[in-house]
Amino acid sequence: MTKLWATVAGLIAMWTGAPSVGPSKVVTGTAYDFAFSGIDGKPLQLADWRGKVLLVVNTASFCGYTKQYAGLQELWTRYEKAGLVVIGVPSNDFGGQEPKSEGEIKSFCQGAFGVTFPLTSKQVVIGSEAHPFYKWAADAIGPKGLPNWNFHKYLIGRDGRLLRSLSTRLAPASEEVTSWIEKALAEHASQGAALQN
Repeated sequence: MTKLWATVAGLIAMWTGAPSVGPSKVVTGTAYDFAFSGIDGKPLQLADWRGKVLLVVNTASFCGYTKQYAGLQELWTRYEKAGLVVIGVPSNDFGGQEPKSEGEIKSFCQGAFGVTFPLTSKQVVIGSEAHPFYKWAADAIGPKGLPNWNFHKYLIGRDGRLLRSLSTRLAPASEEVTSWIEKALAEHASQGAALQN
């Protein structure tokens, strides 16, 4: 029953909250301080993409928003050469909609949506057991920008700072998402190039 109420509360918050919010405070460190385990078990260091713009998205295979995988792949294809890295973070936190193993998740994403962007192993993204990246983002963004459902998006600038929290209900190809991505890609392009050299 507790999970049911958490699901209902998450859905209400998703539909009544702001579609996107910026950080509410400056926090120490950057996204480059964090690492995940890749879906294949290999280390996935965010610092490996220093100077790039990151879109970190908690995902699920059995969600009404699962079709957003196609939009995320489209973003990755469209903006990869400009410096965007899309990172999918499978999570079973919302509605138990990611119950499968990492191998099954990877096969599903590649087979159903042609996903080629990086995927992490399954992670907790909310609460006290959340992955450290998600705790850092929660600290910076505040309650209004926390994930309330699958396919919540965090946009990280080329300097590793959190720029924006983007709601589940914003489709990857929506004007709001693409305009924030394009702004992030343009604003720090010279700094990002310097960081990569």
